[in-house]
Amino acid sequence: MKATILTIAALLMLARAFAQNIHFVTSGQITYEKKVNMYALLNKRANNENGSWMQQIIDDYKKNQPQFKTMKSTLNFSGDQTLFTPETTTETGGFFIGDPAATQPNVIYSDMNAQSSTSQKKVYEELFLVKDSIRKINWKITSETREIAGYSCRRANAVIMDSVYVVAFYTDLIPLSGGPESFNGLPGMILGVALPHENVSWFATAVTDRSITANEMKPPVKGKASNRKDFINTLQSALKNWGSYAQTALKAYLL
Repeated sequence: MKATILTIAALLMLARAFAQNIHFVTSGQITYEKKVNMYALLNKRANNENGSWMQQIIDDYKKNQPQFKTMKSTLNFSGDQTLFTPETTTETGGFFIGDPAATQPNVIYSDMNAQSSTSQKKVYEELFLVKDSIRKINWKITSETREIAGYSCRRANAVIMDSVYVVAFYTDLIPLSGGPESFNGLPGMILGVALPHENVSWFATAVTDRSITANEMKPPVKGKASNRKDFINTLQSALKNWGSYAQTALKAYLL
């Protein structure tokens, strides 16, 4: 009996010591790496185009460009707010210039407390400022785990926009329900997202634990004012001549 009591006491002391060593990150900056499978996008474009010239474009691209295009972005977070900002890059590969599936057209500010978002979205040369509620995602949390940027993360699955399958990994050591782009709604920060059928992923490469100033958390202000519904109607009108590839582009703009 005495041995049992001592064992229980020792376990409680270990649990208390472990809990004291846990550090929750409540503000800082996350660097994400976005990867797009360009060869898969080419095949989708090929299915939408006719003529032997398309095969020549595919062959030339594969000969001169890597399969995966990599882009960086940052997510500032503090309190209940996040600001997702892609790094500006010079576009290469003329066939994909302006294609939202191959670029990073979104700057997104989210206020989890107010359940609102402000998104600056670039559609070719025109900027839109879309203000609406944050996206509601019906996640299913699994038991699978993996390490991302030094954090143990748990997997969750979901379907957004009726047909886009999402795999996400979040950590509860960053107790803010945010993530890259408009991904949110899990009990911790999302450090990894993959859209297998859309040929794109975002994974954190570094998490910096530091204070974030008010200037680093300012929502975007430039762009034609809109809400999500009106923005979708505008896109559908602009993409009406894009054939079957219009749906791929539409999904990319709405992420």
